Amino acid sequence: MPSMEQPLTNKKILLAVTGGIAAYKAAELVRLYVKAGATVKVLMTKAAETFISAKTLAILSKEAVLTDAKQGESSAVEHVALGRWADALVLAPATANTLAKVANGLADNVLTETIMAATAPVKVLAPAMNDQMYANPATQRNLETLRKDGWQVVGPETGFLAEGYAAKGRLAALSEIMTATTQALEELSAEQALVHKRPLAGRQVVVTAGGTKEAIDPVRYLTNRSSGKMGYALAEAALAAGAEVTLVAATKRPYSPAIHFVYAPSAKEMLSAVQKAMPTADAFIGAAAVSDYALANPFEQKVKKSQPDEHLVLDLIQNPDILKTVGQEKKAGQVVIGFAAETQNLLANAEKKLASKHADMIVANDVTAPQAGFDKDSNQVTLIQEGQEPVSIGPKSKQAVAQDIVAHLVTILDR
Repeated sequence: MPSMEQPLTNKKILLAVTGGIAAYKAAELVRLYVKAGATVKVLMTKAAETFISAKTLAILSKEAVLTDAKQGESSAVEHVALGRWADALVLAPATANTLAKVANGLADNVLTETIMAATAPVKVLAPAMNDQMYANPATQRNLETLRKDGWQVVGPETGFLAEGYAAKGRLAALSEIMTATTQALEELSAEQALVHKRPLAGRQVVVTAGGTKEAIDPVRYLTNRSSGKMGYALAEAALAAGAEVTLVAATKRPYSPAIHFVYAPSAKEMLSAVQKAMPTADAFIGAAAVSDYALANPFEQKVKKSQPDEHLVLDLIQNPDILKTVGQEKKAGQVVIGFAAETQNLLANAEKKLASKHADMIVANDVTAPQAGFDKDSNQVTLIQEGQEPVSIGPKSKQAVAQDIVAHLVTILDR
């Protein structure tokens, strides 16, 4: 079992180094990975070799470094083998030029060829370039494309650049790149463990996600800041654990084809879909941010402005309480988990909700925390159960938080 001092024991990391003044930091990054227990192999562009030698990185990694020149000397398809070998592919530093190539599928050197052939489940990149190059719309489009393709982007940070002034474009701290790699590999291991054990095989789980929308008129609605990311992550985690999953969502995001998806934009539509799914379900996870109020009578036509000083008064009525309804209607053996998005008195409010909603567990979420809340990729929560000590989770990615919540769901179902 890996020790705390070597969190990357038995992990294989492929470090791709591109040309730029920050390339010299690759030597220290290799050393950090090796010290953490990883096996590290390096490949680099011809431009990167003008800043740091392949020999230096070979000595530090104790592995041969793949370059364009070395690839040309061999008849073996080394770049394909390397791409399949790695657990994690780390592109650092990543220049604007290489980002553009990778984002658009170009393979004109050994580094981009390897990336194209790579099957590594973890992909991390750390941009480093001039601030204006970083801010260029083309670079930002390329980064967004790479994020959608599964790359985790670390940095850049604001600092002293090669041009002689401080601005955003400096390579992220090596400790941040190291942490991002380690956490991603740990989360992957946790997900693989869920898939392997399949503790929810034969179970049915209903999950809600997103912020509901309550019509004002045909073009306007009342809603909240929820993106649905947490609910979708929970649905995927339950699926990975072997469950048959019904996802009732007020927002549309990508999801696995094996998930039964129901689009329910309003609170009433969501409650109807949930009640339809619950009779055969083993568990309910209410992660959706349900609007507390809706218009008593939405306008049939678009509301027009009248006089500048006139006020528009909306007659609001309370929406049905989905979590409370499910809690009251649950059958023996069913587990109900709810979320409490709070801005103050987190634990006290969550404990009240646990009792009033007849829930088995409340996931308390301080939406004002820096790495938690709406429309973020990370979260930080506290799990509240009757008669048990609160369990703190995070901050870490919403996928990792979802895996922990599903693990607790398994424990409750198995009682």
